[in-house]
Amino acid sequence: MWKWIQRQASPKVFYSTCTRLIPWFFWPFISFLIIGLYWSLVVSPADYQQGDGYRIIFIHVPSAILSMMVYAVMAIAGGIGLIWQIKMAEVVAKVSAPIGAGFTIIALATGAIWGKPMWGAWWVWDARLTSELVLLFLYLAYMSLNSAFDNPKTAAKASSILAIVGLINLPIIHYSVVWWNTLHQGYSVGTGGIKDPDMQIALALMFVASIFLYALYVSIKARTEVLVREQNSRWVQEEVRSLVS
Repeated sequence: MWKWIQRQASPKVFYSTCTRLIPWFFWPFISFLIIGLYWSLVVSPADYQQGDGYRIIFIHVPSAILSMMVYAVMAIAGGIGLIWQIKMAEVVAKVSAPIGAGFTIIALATGAIWGKPMWGAWWVWDARLTSELVLLFLYLAYMSLNSAFDNPKTAAKASSILAIVGLINLPIIHYSVVWWNTLHQGYSVGTGGIKDPDMQIALALMFVASIFLYALYVSIKARTEVLVREQNSRWVQEEVRSLVS
């Protein structure tokens, strides 16, 4: 098992693996997205209180979940790179940061759009919203710290420590609606969440589409990052020549 991990951690093998995985992530993403949007906009009934305005949750909820999930992946990958000195784990952590920040911005934006008619304001200093905003700042801080050093090893070490420390914010986001008296609605998934089967299916489809989108972006961006890091390697120069020709 460890030998297999070491082999996959080779930049050349990792690059090839990412290349092979791209179509395996792209087509499922497109399929789940199309079916998910159809189920969200056509099949799912209107909410008895919010009407059709509630449908934004099919973008908001998956984005919010992915914003936390990607941060966890980023911190774990950073920790692996920090402890076992696996460079490709550092690559995964680095390229995950802007993707996770994107999901966080979408979650905050869609939450504000939903909140305006429901609460009468674009933004309130609600526990869930505030902790999600802190998550965005953590992503931005990670990216800034990663870019602050010329030495990639030093940058990865410093940013990974920050990411690991920032993990404490994830349970705060998740349990904020339980721990505090909050305007934000309770859990959309699980006990006390959405009851209508079609709404559940639509939410699940959009969530799976979001996972494939994240995996797709990581594969694409990781390939580029590996080429940049290994640009002086012979295999990279051969790869570039083959792409040019």
